Amino acid sequence: MTLIIGLTGGIVSGKSTVARMFKDLGAKIVDADKLGHQVILPQGAAWKRIIKTFGKDILQKDQTINREKLGKIVFANQNLLKKLNKITHPEIIKLIKKEISLAKDKSKEEKKILIIDAALIYETKIDRLMDKIIVVYLNEEEQLERLIKRNNLSKKEASQKIKSQIPLKEKIEIADYVIDNSNSLDKTKEQVEKIWENLISRKESRSHKPEFRSHKPEYNRTPIE
Repeated sequence: MTLIIGLTGGIVSGKSTVARMFKDLGAKIVDADKLGHQVILPQGAAWKRIIKTFGKDILQKDQTINREKLGKIVFANQNLLKKLNKITHPEIIKLIKKEISLAKDKSKEEKKILIIDAALIYETKIDRLMDKIIVVYLNEEEQLERLIKRNNLSKKEASQKIKSQIPLKEKIEIADYVIDNSNSLDKTKEQVEKIWENLISRKESRSHKPEFRSHKPEYNRTPIE
């Protein structure tokens, strides 16, 4: 039997780092970002619709889509972002469902954990496919600072990207588990290991809300106690 776990958060909140930690513990990871890259490869159905919608100016010499250029266009215009999401999200969700189906078929007699690493689990309403949801949390100020530094963006550009997602403060209120990634990697790893132990034991049902769910994480403590 496979337990399907959704791992989400905000942009630059540290999802990928947390995913690697879970992988080291034995989880199988499905990276939605990689699936997103896959669905927009040249000559695919999504690629053709994107070019039809946004024009050939977003293409590079090898006919791949310049994701940075496309990103600047859509994050400055919510209507265009919705158009892009309407093209790509259904294709990504199909691949995620396929991965879940394959994992369940292969492990009917085994206890395994499949983690879907995806920023837009709640936005795309695929949380209903998951047994548990983990949110990686980062306070808003640090999130903005990290994004500006990592992507070399202006404050306005970074804010536009962050605002395109459901606020992290809202996500943590409906998550099954919260990992506060505002502190050291050791602190983050400690939280990951506690959640892993809980998932392995499967002591809690989906309908039971862990005690810490109702609390917003404080930046000077671990939200899982």
